[in-house]
Amino acid sequence: MTSVLFLCTENACRSQIAEAFAHRHNPGHFKVYSSGSAPSGVVNPKAISSMKKVGYDLTAHTSKTVASLGPARFDVIVSMGCGDKCPELTASHREDWGIHDPKHLDAKEFDGIRDNIESRVLELYQRLA
Repeated sequence: MTSVLFLCTENACRSQIAEAFAHRHNPGHFKVYSSGSAPSGVVNPKAISSMKKVGYDLTAHTSKTVASLGPARFDVIVSMGCGDKCPELTASHREDWGIHDPKHLDAKEFDGIRDNIESRVLELYQRLA
């Protein structure tokens, strides 16, 4: 099973949304995780609200650190745009999506980021299939 880690700084918005869509659209052969280099400890309420609009409940998700995942090696690591704040982890494939942190955006702009992340997750799955 291919392991995929979505990584951002706070693990509160972007990587949580990516993990949610990755679970929703998982064709069954991906093990999906998300974490942050400096987790906030909570999932952003805007992310919860935005995902609720598309029928996904993020309230069960938790903001977690990379260390909480243990000494795992991932097949694919996707950073959301955390730059040099993202830890160097071992992976067969790495990419950075360079997505702006939406935490200070209004609901419409936030939803646009959410939709962009969903499109990228779907495209990633197509490439990995």
